Amino acid sequence: MNISATFLGYFVLVMVPLFAAISYYLGKRKTSTPIVVAAIGGFLALIPLFGLIFIAVLALKQDIETTA
Repeated sequence: MNISATFLGYFVLVMVPLFAAISYYLGKRKTSTPIVVAAIGGFLALIPLFGLIFIAVLALKQDIETTA
């Protein structure tokens, strides 16, 4: 089975912003540096298994306390 470079490019083009957005959303609730978390999540989307593991770990992390 052949995987074309175009398909791989489109896959990455969709996954990087998706993983970055999910990481940012979770990072706002669970860390004090959501932009850094989003950048790491977007970078890890280049290897989707690592990105999914990163998002799973973020989802399981306790929410931070907010003083409002």
